[in-house]
Amino acid sequence: MPPQMIRLALATLALLAGMPRVWAMELPALPDSVANAMAQSPQAMAEYRRKLKEYQEARAAFEEEAGAYWGAIYQKRKGRNAKRRAGQAVTLDDYVLTHPPVYTGPKKPVDPSPQPEPEPRPRKQLPMVPDLIQAAAGHFQFTPQRPANEIEFKRAYARAAAAAGLTREQAVRVYSFETGGNGKYDMQSGYRGPGTRPISTAIGYNQLLTTNSVELIAEQGDALLKALHGKAAALSGSLRKTMEGKIAVMKRMVAFARSVPDTWSEHEKLANTEKGWALHAMVLDIDVGPHLQTHKLLTSVKFARAKGYTRPLTAAELEMMNLTGDGTGLDMVTMPQAMRERVPTANFFQRGGYERNPVASRHNTVAKLLAVTDERMDVNSRKPGAQDLAASF
Repeated sequence: MPPQMIRLALATLALLAGMPRVWAMELPALPDSVANAMAQSPQAMAEYRRKLKEYQEARAAFEEEAGAYWGAIYQKRKGRNAKRRAGQAVTLDDYVLTHPPVYTGPKKPVDPSPQPEPEPRPRKQLPMVPDLIQAAAGHFQFTPQRPANEIEFKRAYARAAAAAGLTREQAVRVYSFETGGNGKYDMQSGYRGPGTRPISTAIGYNQLLTTNSVELIAEQGDALLKALHGKAAALSGSLRKTMEGKIAVMKRMVAFARSVPDTWSEHEKLANTEKGWALHAMVLDIDVGPHLQTHKLLTSVKFARAKGYTRPLTAAELEMMNLTGDGTGLDMVTMPQAMRERVPTANFFQRGGYERNPVASRHNTVAKLLAVTDERMDVNSRKPGAQDLAASF
């Protein structure tokens, strides 16, 4: 380098060294290409590959252990079902008595090389209450009859629940658990007003999903129509004519719900159509909605009785059947307390469902899960909505 260039470089360094710290901090950041080149240095990539190998080995070992565990869960469940079909008693040996393995190895390292921007995944738009009402109008030329206020719906629900044989304690405590103790008849899961989005299609006191509504209308259609005919008989004039119109709509809805085999998967296909949304809109109707909500719980009660379980279900036991399905829930309900203390909740879940359910994994025995359910019911039953429902019986 020529002497004059050396002097210029030294002068520049001296000038930079004498600059205020604030000015130096405002120098432009390195271009992305330079930063990426530094990140991809041989040392950085070698370290990344070393950590990745450690992670992959640890993860593979964990997956082998977890696979064996959840395979045992599946086999034990099959065995229990076979014993029940044969009328044999189920014992502790028919359950996996250890808890699922938990991954404790190293985290997956971040690749230092440039990564393409991930394409945004399209978000599934769930139907909301206005969509359900619009679907009912479009496909059945019908608008659900909404209650004048929340108390009117609670009283209608209490009448339907009591007539069906549900106790006040069962209805109020399940409502408290499902809605937090203040839920409204048209409350949709996750939706809390403008700017929020629902997390599912679950609506109402017992949080019926769209598929629940389709299935209930298919399976309980005759009972629903009988209840509407009973109301019509007590009316006259324009009120009776309106009710007869509602009955005609319900007949068409029942026929639609019964147009497929009576399975959850087939009903789910209907529920994912706009015409299926129209059936879900009936949870909002003052005459139909209370019966749909009631039958959601009543089917679990009847299932338990049909399986020979005659003792009245506690609200927490009924909620277990409501949440996990009747067959799985009854497995927990019929278990004596001594077994509940020892049997892990993992026995009643698929692996993915268990890992996504922090309540079941944190309260990891049947006894603990039922206890925390009861605790939440105790707290939420003291809230105004639950008190109003209790007073409606």
